[in-house]
Amino acid sequence: MTRKELAGRRAFLKAVAAGSGSLATAGQICAQGEKLSQDPLRVKTPHFLPRAKRVIFMFMTGGVSHVDSFDPKPRLFGDHGKTVKIDNWQGKYGDYNFYFKTPDWRFRPGGKCGTYVSDLFPHTREIVDELCVIRSMSSDHTNHYEASLGMHTGSFTFARPSLGAWVSYGLGTENINLPPFMVVAPKAPYAGTQTWGSDFLPAAYQGTRVLPGRNPVANVTPLVQPRELQALELQELQRLNRLHLAQRNHDSSLAARIRSFTTAFGMEEAAPEAFDLSHESSATLDLYGLQSGEHEGFGWQCLMARRLAERGVRFIELIDVGSSANWDAHGDMATHRPLARNVDQPIAGLVRDLKQRGMLDDTLVVWTTEFGRTPYHQDPKAKGREHHHQCFSSWLAGGGVKPGFVYGATDDHGIDVVEDRVHVHDFHATILHLMGLDHEKLTYRYAGRDFRLTDVHGHVVREVFA
Repeated sequence: MTRKELAGRRAFLKAVAAGSGSLATAGQICAQGEKLSQDPLRVKTPHFLPRAKRVIFMFMTGGVSHVDSFDPKPRLFGDHGKTVKIDNWQGKYGDYNFYFKTPDWRFRPGGKCGTYVSDLFPHTREIVDELCVIRSMSSDHTNHYEASLGMHTGSFTFARPSLGAWVSYGLGTENINLPPFMVVAPKAPYAGTQTWGSDFLPAAYQGTRVLPGRNPVANVTPLVQPRELQALELQELQRLNRLHLAQRNHDSSLAARIRSFTTAFGMEEAAPEAFDLSHESSATLDLYGLQSGEHEGFGWQCLMARRLAERGVRFIELIDVGSSANWDAHGDMATHRPLARNVDQPIAGLVRDLKQRGMLDDTLVVWTTEFGRTPYHQDPKAKGREHHHQCFSSWLAGGGVKPGFVYGATDDHGIDVVEDRVHVHDFHATILHLMGLDHEKLTYRYAGRDFRLTDVHGHVVREVFA
């Protein structure tokens, strides 16, 4: 387009948008082009004073073995090969005789708190003074799909809005130029995109996926015309869209779609800057185990999580691998080793980086998986472990939780919870509470009833609060 044509187009748009003035940022467009009450991503007041402003949620796909990572069982070493009778096998009740399998890694105390973590996670063990380890997690389902869906949405059977979508709905965004909920994932986990979907919540609250690589957000392209001109075009588009919205009784899905144009406009400038690591120091890259110029790997994902958190993204999820070649170690527990090596140093680096920047106090870091793995096997010579939803381990850091603390316990062999069970619903209720949201009051009217993340369940685990 020639300069003369651009000038004419600019003059036309200014005339159409007469009285509104020239707009240059997405924030101005939102403020002047929409009523605040109609913006689904406006900042909202929490139910009470939050301990955390944002969440970084790390999900290890496939089922990390609790008895090989964060739940030490000395008796399991000594009882290898001995028989055990259980009454619940993969969700089926009866009398079953199996064989104990020894852990593949030794446990050692870490930090000043002395919390035991296995040699599978040596870097994470070094930062255990910052962690609140929950050894009494439990889930409702033994299959990957349902358990992954449940961990993300609170529903083990039907698609429902994800945790990140509920947080976005409850609190809105601190940065109008970036989505409030972003998912950095090379591949989708079991249950696919439903794990970051918004389901019946307006589409504005669903996760925006970032693919590790040179072009993390494929649809965000460099500007091909002057910023002012594009802003004027968007302003006029929003005027027409508001008329369209008013004729359709302010439909929430349509409002979310209209709002997405404003977010996309802001992202054209904000996203390239957020994903540009050229100004990160060598010391920072080393902290995450990154080489200069790298654009993939869990180290890159973790560093991106810190950068997005700095820029006001409310909920950031990191998924380490997809639904293949993951932690599902049926055949051989040795497959845990490269997976742990991939995430261990970046996780420790992220926690250290947040702390040294003064961000850990108001950032809730969550590490979890969908379920654990059995301490026993049908085959006395087996090298792997099966699915185990009765108990597993997760941990929290920062954001108002007790550092260097262990909550809950399983029995001597890690078969079931014996102290302070934390169901997935309790886990979600606790995360929401730390964000200033009451899980019983955070509801959305759909199909004639009020829905919430925790359905009719969930208790806040206040004992983990600092």
